[in-house]
Amino acid sequence: MQIYNTLGRKKEELLLSGSKIRIFVCGPTVYDHSHIGHARTYIVFDLIAKYLRHKGYEVDYLQNITDIDDKIIERAKHKEINPSDLTQEYKEAYYEDMKALGITSVTRYTPATSHIPEIISQVKRLIEKSIAYLIEDDGYYFDLTKFPDYGKLSGRTVEGAEDAVSRIDESNKKKNRGDFALWKFSKPEEPGWDSELGYGRPGWHIEDTAITEKYFGPQYEIHGGAQDLVFPHHEAEIAQMESISGLKPMVKYWMHSGFLTINGKKMSKSLNNFVTIRDALTEYPPQALRLMFLSAHYRSPIDYRPENIEGSEAAVARIGEFLQKIKASFNSLQEKKNDKARLAILSFESSFEREMDDDFNTPSAIAALFDLMRLINPTIDSLELDKSSADKIISLLNQLDDLLGIIPPQQDEIPINIRVLVQEREKERKNNNFTRSDELRKEIKKLGYEIEDATFGPIAKKEKIV
Repeated sequence: MQIYNTLGRKKEELLLSGSKIRIFVCGPTVYDHSHIGHARTYIVFDLIAKYLRHKGYEVDYLQNITDIDDKIIERAKHKEINPSDLTQEYKEAYYEDMKALGITSVTRYTPATSHIPEIISQVKRLIEKSIAYLIEDDGYYFDLTKFPDYGKLSGRTVEGAEDAVSRIDESNKKKNRGDFALWKFSKPEEPGWDSELGYGRPGWHIEDTAITEKYFGPQYEIHGGAQDLVFPHHEAEIAQMESISGLKPMVKYWMHSGFLTINGKKMSKSLNNFVTIRDALTEYPPQALRLMFLSAHYRSPIDYRPENIEGSEAAVARIGEFLQKIKASFNSLQEKKNDKARLAILSFESSFEREMDDDFNTPSAIAALFDLMRLINPTIDSLELDKSSADKIISLLNQLDDLLGIIPPQQDEIPINIRVLVQEREKERKNNNFTRSDELRKEIKKLGYEIEDATFGPIAKKEKIV
């Protein structure tokens, strides 16, 4: 199995000493509703964790929640509420969004404020090693000149880092402009914690390494996140943890999802194109969002625009109709084995596994599914599909849904009055009474349902609203 490693800038064989994989992915800062850029990243790593489990690995997937930050303090001031009340509101909203998107692979979510002792411990150890230094009335900072490897993930040097400003490190008293805050002193009216370091709060980068050291130790297998976190956030994590432990590499495989744009432009509230997850889910089903994101390779950029998401919604409907068609025809199918169907299924299984093993190539893996549907559909219509193959396809689709989450839920039960009309229409159609048959079709349509005539009988489904 091949994984693209940002650290080496190439695909590498997934080589592990055991069957356990520890994954850490940077979570959201909970001062507002999560947006579809978050959705893209978390759907990608949901799929990655689920597929690795499917391959037999024991996956421990950890995600942090940044619930202390300058943005949080400012937003709470603006709303005139306690910062902890603000973060609790948006933390719960985030969990609701993840559930709505079918993201179920995370082993545990860990808020930064639940790990203050671990954060303080890391800062103290950096001070003891003379890697962290104090700026009076400001806080403790990481001295980048003490970590020569800084930039090995992004390819940027310490000199290049001097243009980087990350949330709470704007002090003009720093030794190097690229130095970043480890512990920021809080004003009396601001949230903070009393400690030997002084009354304050953690820097943005230190929470992640403190959390991963607690649960995973100083080294682990996979660190993921969005591409815009490579620099400076992930560089800072490496500098912190490898300086503290003396062990390299902190992480064996670094994985990053590509950028997301809205109609070709960067998402921004000032451009009025900021789309939250819950806003998107009021317009489109979660399966359509997942399919759109997984139809592009996770490392590739993706553009969120109406025609793309609507195309994915139509594709999701096709998959659902295919599954419904197999189930509706099952009792009419033959017992005799259909070799073409069996070969198509074997080809799909082989292609899907091969593509997913190649750095999670979901576009080609999903294309293999639609190839299978194209080959199998005619055998359903002609009743040449055998029951054994139909069983296998239904089982495969259920497995795929567990991994990809792109199959729509079971259609609503058809109301009894609609079923009676469908049966009556079918009777008239078989008796060649086409005038009455058409009248019944129109009556059914007025009630919001449409009929698809198939060899094995009619299929009733809710009419699509355009």
